[in-house]
Amino acid sequence: MAVTVRINHLTVILLSVHLIPTNPVAEQRSLGKSRKRVNPVLHTDPPAPDPIRDSHKYCNYPNLTEHGWEGHSPADYRLLSVHVMIRHGDRFPLYSIPKTKKPAIDCLLSEKRKPSHPLLASFISHMTLGGRGHWDTSLLSLPRLPNHSTCEMGELTQTGVVQHLKSGDHLRQAYIKRHNLLTSDWSPRQLWVETTGKSRTLQSGLAFLFGFLPHFDWSRLTVRQQWSTLFCGSSCDCPARNRYLDQEQRRQYRQRTADTELERTYVAMAKTLGVATKTLRAANPVDALLCHFCHGLPFPCSSTQTSSNAPDEGACLTLQHFAVIRRQQKNDELERREAGIYRRYAVLAAHPYLNRTATRMERIARGSQTRKGKEEAVFALASAHDVTMAPLLSALGLEGAGFPKFAARLVFELWNSPEVKDNDKKSDRKQGRWLENVFIRVLYNGEDLTFDTAFCRDHNRHSAQPLCPLGNFLSFVRKDMFNIVNATSYQQACHQTVL
Repeated sequence: MAVTVRINHLTVILLSVHLIPTNPVAEQRSLGKSRKRVNPVLHTDPPAPDPIRDSHKYCNYPNLTEHGWEGHSPADYRLLSVHVMIRHGDRFPLYSIPKTKKPAIDCLLSEKRKPSHPLLASFISHMTLGGRGHWDTSLLSLPRLPNHSTCEMGELTQTGVVQHLKSGDHLRQAYIKRHNLLTSDWSPRQLWVETTGKSRTLQSGLAFLFGFLPHFDWSRLTVRQQWSTLFCGSSCDCPARNRYLDQEQRRQYRQRTADTELERTYVAMAKTLGVATKTLRAANPVDALLCHFCHGLPFPCSSTQTSSNAPDEGACLTLQHFAVIRRQQKNDELERREAGIYRRYAVLAAHPYLNRTATRMERIARGSQTRKGKEEAVFALASAHDVTMAPLLSALGLEGAGFPKFAARLVFELWNSPEVKDNDKKSDRKQGRWLENVFIRVLYNGEDLTFDTAFCRDHNRHSAQPLCPLGNFLSFVRKDMFNIVNATSYQQACHQTVL
């Protein structure tokens, strides 16, 4: 099955039912230390899912106060490195609803228009400067700012820019002001930045970096392109991954067609607009409705009428229509976890990125013992999509974290304890002394989920080691995560038969 033939259609399915593209591997070939509690009690959702409440969370309004546990550690622990994956910020819909007007949103940036941010004016000014750093040539044709007075399909909005200016500034307070991870004279080798070849991910990454870096300097910035939305680099060939995804798509289709309330809702929406039900489904209405919802715009009304199936004059889609579709998406998330097929896909989809992260962490941890750690990038940023982050969360065992909202962030922190906590000589001989006092934290949208991950769920957080040992993560990525597919390595898992 050719990858590029189906990708656009499958992206539509993603937004409608939270699917991942059948093969996102080739989406585009064309071109201060704190003594505060480190592991807070997580907030739990109400027993009955609320699709409207969940949609507000998905929008990720940038006017809300930012809170997060990034950068918090036991006293005297030293931060060695930080690895961040972000989802792009708020964007214009990828598809339009037939016979309706597109949302009236201006994608030209203006510090005088809400939402805004103290850094927005200087960001706009700086991005219009001529200089660039060492970019992959495939990225040079992409605009550095959203630049249309009427947003184009998939274009990052001002809300999306502000979301990442705010997120970058938040992490600057956590990692640079508190831990001095990067100084104002940071060098290019200390920073690793990669993005897909979409303007919305590139612009989101630039907004994040402008808020994060102590001094944004084009001449020191290197930006690399990932050709796959899975960020799998040179390890994208994995037939079993695609077969698991095919199975998951069939499961989702069965779940969707069995939902009688959803079917009645699509029929009613299509009648309201005067279009065929199958045409409405193909147009992915939830994508456009989310845009209306997040920007506080009225839901669309029919702009034309047909003689054969004429809607009532002024007929509009409603919040009730929207709520039914979102309810079905949440139900599907629950069934997806129980079925387990998606988790198998996710393990194979996320492994290449996790493996590169683990390898980079290991080199930094080893280097911290020999003073060679300065040769590694201490901050890595991957600017990605929901179809990148969703399988990554699932592979880590964080399926309860929910579908990634706009500008979601997943953070891996690497810490060094002030002294060796374990004097077990067997452990010393097995793993090497360099590993026994190096630890990892995993945070999602500011919440510490380390002890909810599959690799650290069984660790005694009240032991002499209050953080999760890096060795747990290394073992998980290199072997343990493949237990779910009855394999011991990525290559074996990718090329075995899927039943």
